[in-house]
Amino acid sequence: MSIPKKIETWQMVEPGKLARASIDVPELQPGEVLVEVAGCGVCHTDVGYFYDGVPTVNKPPLTLGHEISGRVVAGEESLIGKEVIIPAVMPCNDCDICASGRGNRCLKQKMPGNSMGIYGGFSTHIPVPAGDLCIVENRKGMPLEHLAVVADAITSPYQAAKRADIREGDLVIVTGATGGIGVYMTQIAAAMGAREVIAIARNKEKLERSLNFGATYALSTVDKSIKDIREEFRGYCKEKRLPGYGWKVFECTGSKMGQDIALELLSFVGKMMVVGYGMQKVEYMLSRLMAFDAEIIGTWGCLPQYYPEVLQMVLEGKIKVEPFVELRPMSQIERAFEESHSGKLMKRVVLTPDF
Repeated sequence: MSIPKKIETWQMVEPGKLARASIDVPELQPGEVLVEVAGCGVCHTDVGYFYDGVPTVNKPPLTLGHEISGRVVAGEESLIGKEVIIPAVMPCNDCDICASGRGNRCLKQKMPGNSMGIYGGFSTHIPVPAGDLCIVENRKGMPLEHLAVVADAITSPYQAAKRADIREGDLVIVTGATGGIGVYMTQIAAAMGAREVIAIARNKEKLERSLNFGATYALSTVDKSIKDIREEFRGYCKEKRLPGYGWKVFECTGSKMGQDIALELLSFVGKMMVVGYGMQKVEYMLSRLMAFDAEIIGTWGCLPQYYPEVLQMVLEGKIKVEPFVELRPMSQIERAFEESHSGKLMKRVVLTPDF
């Protein structure tokens, strides 16, 4: 394995501005490795950091990108040459939060493109802690670049599903079911045994597609009020002789509309999982939550320990990746950011280094 003298990268030099740069390869500390990037996914969070001023822990200039697959080229001898997926959040594994089993929200966690100095995934290489890497032993013919989306787009909804305790026969609603996370949320819910998965989104073409990937009913929000959406949901429950209560609602849009819909559909003994990130504020009468004996739960990232089982589900075909991924050279990063920000993308873009 060749160790580069420099890391080639696309840096955010200020919000809304990217520049190509060459940065030093740091001296690796014990327990660290250098990963040669195969692919890095363009996540909604990256786009938010870039355009909307969502604060990263480290300030520009820095390289964004936290959805990474690649190969270890330096560092711990036993890992050199291994293909890996880098968890989007890597806990310290040495604090009270980690000890409680909630290390996905460790306050000392490392996140590429956010809290690891200037280093992120839109580069040729990245130095990372070695302890929580997900090793890919046998890709079964799947491109390593495609597996970049496991690092966040698939594992984050899996963490949400685990937190919601999805069980066989559960009733599930996914708002934003056609988005970068939503397309996997529907698949994961179905794979974990949900008997109903209602997909809610705007794009009718993508909604129709969701019926082939876990969803049992597609509900378009186009030209509908929240009351209209609620009545259509109730009509479906009546038609299928399903209860209107006890549903587990996964809010994946991060938008005010999506959050308002999810809150409207939350009912008796139900759960609402807040998966998507947004800057908007919503109003909700907390006494409804009390009266419903319902729950609203936030969920962040994914425990690295879950990555191998998620990877196995992908490689076994229980979670489909290829229909939702588009590979592009990293030199097209600005265009990919622009299209993602405008909502034009049909698939999640994974950028591959071409410096």
